[in-house]
Amino acid sequence: MNTSSQSNRGLSTLDLDRTNFPDLRGGSLSVRIAQTDAERDAAQALRYQVFYEEMGAQPNAQTKSLKRDIDEFDAIADHLLVIDHAIAEDERGVVGTYRLVQDNAAAKIGRFYSSSEYDLSLLQEFQGKLLEVGRSCVHKNYRNRVAMQLLWRGIASYIFLHRIDLLFGCASLPGINPDLLSDELTYLYHNHLAPPALRIRALETHRIEMIRTNPHELNVRQCLSKLPPLIKGYLRLGGYVGDGAVVDKQFNTTDVAILVKSELLADKYYRHYERRLRDALD
Repeated sequence: MNTSSQSNRGLSTLDLDRTNFPDLRGGSLSVRIAQTDAERDAAQALRYQVFYEEMGAQPNAQTKSLKRDIDEFDAIADHLLVIDHAIAEDERGVVGTYRLVQDNAAAKIGRFYSSSEYDLSLLQEFQGKLLEVGRSCVHKNYRNRVAMQLLWRGIASYIFLHRIDLLFGCASLPGINPDLLSDELTYLYHNHLAPPALRIRALETHRIEMIRTNPHELNVRQCLSKLPPLIKGYLRLGGYVGDGAVVDKQFNTTDVAILVKSELLADKYYRHYERRLRDALD
């Protein structure tokens, strides 16, 4: 497992985020790690707005009362934020977010979020540092190339700073009827199945078969057009899917496991400022 130079310099993760996370901007937008409780609260409020009010997720009583999407992983996660400085430079400007959970943080709880849907035992044998990503959302007025590119570049920066080797998590397709997603699920399994060493499998109590139609009769262009932008982004980076899908009735989605080796993300998004980041750590 890789080790970061921060351990040699006595710097905390928070110190690194504050001093070395690059200034990534696109127009009035920027991306950074949340540093205050108010910023984390803004991320949770945005998640509630998108997942529950817009996409039809089913809140429990506490979630509905607070109008916040909150679970136990928020306290140990880093929260990547997209800020619109035309609105404000603080939590009032949060228009996008992504939750990042490192393996050492997940150890405090004893599991990753994805373990509720997938058997992650293969990842315990992986010789490298893991990062679970999830809870990605962007305000409906900002679902454009600029905001998504900033989120990807932010993740690439985070991966570099923390020496991440494998990124993984659950990605969602809309709806809970797998028969309506037959082409997309079949395409993903037939064309992007993870190699055996990384092929995490949906728990048998939840597993939905992904091969649901003849893969040789698929219209690939149509399949790709129906995939959510986030999943297409993972695939463009050489990402894989796990074995089996899972219906998440609470969030009104059908989930697939996604895995991306970090060097694939790095090659695309941070080579152009890699030297600057290295200089910051030296």
